[in-house]
Amino acid sequence: MYTAPVDATLGEAEWRPFVEANSFGHLVAAGRQRDVAVVVPTQFVLEDDTIHLHLVRTNPLFAALAENPRVLLSVAGDWAFIPSSWKAIGDEDPGLGIPTTYYGAVQFVGTATVHDAREVPGSVSAVLRRQLQALQPEIPIADPEVAHPGSVRSILGISIAIDDVAAKFKYGGNVDEAHRLAVVDRLRRRNGPGDAAAADQVMRHLGAGSGSGSGSS
Repeated sequence: MYTAPVDATLGEAEWRPFVEANSFGHLVAAGRQRDVAVVVPTQFVLEDDTIHLHLVRTNPLFAALAENPRVLLSVAGDWAFIPSSWKAIGDEDPGLGIPTTYYGAVQFVGTATVHDAREVPGSVSAVLRRQLQALQPEIPIADPEVAHPGSVRSILGISIAIDDVAAKFKYGGNVDEAHRLAVVDRLRRRNGPGDAAAADQVMRHLGAGSGSGSGSS
């Protein structure tokens, strides 16, 4: 993922809450000597330096993992299209504005370990408990292997040990504060899906003192 300096993350204190709030991504496994990698949309949970998730046993991702356990998990969110005319303020010509898209994105690279309840009883349940404790902490659950043994045997758990994180927060860091505030105002007035979150991201970066400069998508 290319990241211009003006779009670089402010650090783990920025990317971790973003991922925790956007815990759905695309898991990519390249396998070995494949024409096309396997890409799976999935819910997941980030816990310290490990990602936990589960998939149905018949998912083709597991064949790719058997060839090569290295994976990439891509997460994106808080995105909004910025029309060209929004980039003009004052007496600037709206026809000369450059459209763009604001978004946040985080990519994790790591090594996956597969958990199979048929081989290690309790291993898949441990993954499920971690996910449910994060996603629905207020709701008690029964032991999955006791309450739903057939379902547990039909899935496999995955734990990914993270060894690299790339994060990008593209929210107008290449223009000055006046132009960014004008975009925020228009985002709030449009109020479409993702607009409020994108506006909040712009304001947060302004408050953090994100510098101006040149950047590209």
